[in-house]
Amino acid sequence: MSEVELPADPPVFTVHLPRSPAVPILVNLPHSGERIPQSMAAQLLPDFAQALPNTDWYLDRLYAFLPDLGITMLQANYSRYCVDLNRAIQPPLLGSFWRSVAAAETAFGQPIYQILPSQTEVQERIERYYLPYHQQLEALLQAKIAQFGRVYLLDLHSFYGLITESICLGNAHGKTCSAQLIGVVEAEFRQQGYQVVCNKVFSGGYITRHYGQMPNVEALQIELRYTVYLNPDQLDQPMRPDWQVPEFEVAKQNLQGIFAAIVNRLC
Repeated sequence: MSEVELPADPPVFTVHLPRSPAVPILVNLPHSGERIPQSMAAQLLPDFAQALPNTDWYLDRLYAFLPDLGITMLQANYSRYCVDLNRAIQPPLLGSFWRSVAAAETAFGQPIYQILPSQTEVQERIERYYLPYHQQLEALLQAKIAQFGRVYLLDLHSFYGLITESICLGNAHGKTCSAQLIGVVEAEFRQQGYQVVCNKVFSGGYITRHYGQMPNVEALQIELRYTVYLNPDQLDQPMRPDWQVPEFEVAKQNLQGIFAAIVNRLC
């Protein structure tokens, strides 16, 4: 009997290179991945892997136009519940959705596991998924600095609760980027009619704060409310929302204009 060849694990991340002359902007999508390792799926509560609440749904599709503007985009392929790339590696490694590198619960404190992973398993996830991603992110930043002398890091997310505005920009209250960068981004979103707030709840996570301290790096977190690009009737349901809806296409067109203007003003 011949051996059965198991399929290889998909890559930890995908790098989308510019499809036009490169600009000093790097976009990061750490929470849009939906893949769950097989060993982890067996530990989760039934049906949780189908729902994956608080995922930054479909941002890779929503921002697929960015490389056409000369922007490099780094996209995580695995779910934030596997390992949260926007959290520091500090104890407890397994715990709060908001603080731990491996969440044991949802954003609302509901358990997600029927069998909790061991500390060894969490550490293995860090080495398999977290560290390679951050090594790639830093390498891309350094490459941009070598080419342009500086780089703008835009950390893109989406959300539903906590605030009601459409867009929240976070720069740790002025610590991770210049007033010019956040001002340009805010002005372009407002120009398209979006409600924008700065550093309201979402003031910048680990990625924005950590890499925003690097020399020649300006980092800004951009949070987009689900209702801007998804069907509101499909939210808060025990299933993944659909991206093939009219709201998605309208938002994508608006965002393409916004980011084209941002590139023009910054670069």
